[in-house]
Amino acid sequence: MKNQYLRNVSTLKLEQSLCTGCGKCIEVCSHQVFAIVNSKCSVVNKDGCIECGACVKNCPFLALEVKPGVGCASAIIKGWLTGTEPSCDCSSDSGSCC
Repeated sequence: MKNQYLRNVSTLKLEQSLCTGCGKCIEVCSHQVFAIVNSKCSVVNKDGCIECGACVKNCPFLALEVKPGVGCASAIIKGWLTGTEPSCDCSSDSGSCC
C-alpha cells in the first residue's frame, strides 16, 4: 500500500522535457512517488509526496521542483485529525526519512 497524505496539496512539479530518465528521483524517494515510464520520470503517486526535497536535490537535470516541508506538515495535521500518530514517516524507527 502506498502512503497517502492530504489529497491535492503537494507542491511537487515535474518538467518532463528536462528529464533524462536517470532514475535518481526513484532511488531517493521512499514513498513510491515516481516511476520511469517510456524512459522518462513520471509522477505516479503525487499524494504520497511528503515534500522532503530529496528528489529535487538529487535531480542532476533540474526537472523537479517542490516546496520542502509542506507535505510533512500536512501528514502531521492529518494524524491529529484522524487520531493516529502524527508523523510524516520520518521517524528513526521507520528508517524511511528522506
